[in-house]
Amino acid sequence: MDLNNFQLEDLLLAAIKSEQESNMLYSKMMKKTKNGLLKDKLDFLAKEEKKHRQFIEEIFMNHFPEKELKIPRETPVPLPEIKMTDETELSVLLNEAMNAEQHASEFYKGLAGRFEEGTKINNTLLYFSDMEIGHYKLLEQEKHSMERYEEDDVYWPMVHAGP
Repeated sequence: MDLNNFQLEDLLLAAIKSEQESNMLYSKMMKKTKNGLLKDKLDFLAKEEKKHRQFIEEIFMNHFPEKELKIPRETPVPLPEIKMTDETELSVLLNEAMNAEQHASEFYKGLAGRFEEGTKINNTLLYFSDMEIGHYKLLEQEKHSMERYEEDDVYWPMVHAGP
């Protein structure tokens, strides 16, 4: 993803907004499922997005100490938005989240290029890029399981219990 046409401030605000929205999405998805294992995975993802946001906020505050951190309603950076209603099917949300994670990976790889190679910020953003692919794969596996085994999120009590 070529981010050279954007100001660093806009990129950081877009990243913060994206991480905030992803955290809210995963939190809402947790409420839509009865599957305990999926709930745990979505909780993990929500917490990951929160940590990413905190790191990006630190970068923003260090680079723009005179500016107030105010998340805009819209950003010029083309990152996917996920529109969710109470009626949106979980499988649709999984697809949307997978798309967002894929774009986030490309975004962080591009954003890392805005910082000197080998620095903590550069390395952490590249790590975030890799983590977003991991999130994508986790969601992909859950979507596959849902399609194959869990018609309309039917939950069987004790299905994930050990021996």
